[in-house]
Amino acid sequence: MPRQSITLTEPNENWLRNRVANQEFANKSEVVNDLIRRERLREEETERIRTALIEGESSGTSELSIDEIWAQARKG
Repeated sequence: MPRQSITLTEPNENWLRNRVANQEFANKSEVVNDLIRRERLREEETERIRTALIEGESSGTSELSIDEIWAQARKG
């Protein structure tokens, strides 16, 4: 596994140290890897939402009334 050297601000260092001290993680590397993993998942979800919005905008407008749209949504 590649090793990295990073410089942290004091508040960030304290936050990392506390995660390990509270036994949430075994070491700082696990904390950092978890943060990166979560951010990657968040970015993927944001991209899925963005794609769905673009697709929806590209599909045009509906001739249905609001009540008809709600009725279809309730049907599933």
